Amino acid sequence: MQAQVKWVDKQRFLGLTPSGNSVVMDADREQKSAAGPMEMVLMGLGGCACVDVVSILAKARQKVTNCHVDIEAERADAVPSVFTRINLNFVVQGHDIKESQVQRAISLSADKYCSVAHMLGKGGVEITHSYHILPAE
Repeated sequence: MQAQVKWVDKQRFLGLTPSGNSVVMDADREQKSAAGPMEMVLMGLGGCACVDVVSILAKARQKVTNCHVDIEAERADAVPSVFTRINLNFVVQGHDIKESQVQRAISLSADKYCSVAHMLGKGGVEITHSYHILPAE
């Protein structure tokens, strides 16, 4: 896999993916014209885990109508300001969703499938998980 990041101006950069997509990043936390690199890491983790959970629940024939993950992270005070703790709180909505299936999907993602979580975990980040199940609207 390859990617490219190009400087645009000031502290703004354009990331180009091998799939032909692009994303703007802005390291200037005052301007906030785009997500910063560390925010992108959190979204990558959330995306990886949420894809896993939705896919596993679908294979378990759970009738999921909506799913999102709220991510809360803490960073070290010293430079480099790495993530030290991250909690992924999954909110799964649907018809007759079984709690045991949600727990299983989250465990499989955390322990087996989510490459981003494994990479961060090997870097010493404590990653925890929680969830809420809501009925379909």
